[in-house]
Amino acid sequence: MTGITGQDGSYLADLLLEKGYEVHGMVRRASTETFQRLEHIRDDLVLHTGDLLDQRSLGDVLRACNPHEIYNLAAMSFVAASWSQPVLTAEFTGAGVTRMLEAMREAAPDARFYQASSSEMFGKVLEVPQRESTPFYPRSPYGVAKCYGHFITVNYRESYDLFACSGILFNHESPRRGLEFVTRKVTHAAAAIKLGLADELALGNLDAERDWGYARDYVEAMWLMLQQDEPDDFVIATGEAHSVRELVDVAFERVGLDPERYVRLDPSFLRPAEVEHLIGDYAKAHEKLGWRPQTGFRELIELMVDSDLEQLGRGVPRKQSG
Repeated sequence: MTGITGQDGSYLADLLLEKGYEVHGMVRRASTETFQRLEHIRDDLVLHTGDLLDQRSLGDVLRACNPHEIYNLAAMSFVAASWSQPVLTAEFTGAGVTRMLEAMREAAPDARFYQASSSEMFGKVLEVPQRESTPFYPRSPYGVAKCYGHFITVNYRESYDLFACSGILFNHESPRRGLEFVTRKVTHAAAAIKLGLADELALGNLDAERDWGYARDYVEAMWLMLQQDEPDDFVIATGEAHSVRELVDVAFERVGLDPERYVRLDPSFLRPAEVEHLIGDYAKAHEKLGWRPQTGFRELIELMVDSDLEQLGRGVPRKQSG
């Protein structure tokens, strides 16, 4: 598994260990990522050093672990950062997929391959809701790179008869989400303001809507795709869209605060090209994989707020925690 130190990687590692897998993860030697999300299972994992930018290292890792299933979750995953590092984003998120597939073709051709595709590929959406047949119109360097990764996966499946599939996952969040993502930014801020550790929250476009699900639910869909008789691509989503404004309202309601007193708009957070109406149709995944989301929007945001309250509260003097 690449990207094992990330949100999805940690939840997928949890799931695979529960199912009795021997779980191998690839990490970069110079990675600034910590293993914080893996602390609870660190002793149960086998970690290898490799890099999506280095073809040889990928082949070496695959030969070392001889995998039955390969999950390619690593990418430059923060959309906003892709504007400031577009070429590096293309290397990791686009060309990196080709390197993984090429390494698989040479070192583990009988393995099953999962590619983490993204709803950002739909971008300026051409139909609502979006399904597997919806044309892509990406609106960020990240979305463009993901389109390349998606189609090169299809290409290798059709050209080399590899078991390679893509999950087109819509936004999925959790208490393990990075603080730079808007959901976690909001839940963390609501908790911090409640505990007296912060006094405001600066946001960009409050009207942007996303289809937000729970990462723990979504990694099960990844696993299910690799258990099928034939490889295929699937949209994984909730089928519901919610605005950033709703996200803020639910989070602040959870801590008993009025968001209008604390939230301010900051134009610097607006993107050069915004994605407005992402909402996914997971009917195919439900029909063929038997998958459906288990966690609703409000439940997800509340469990994230509760987690942030608990984490932040550990360091707060008792008189402040209320």
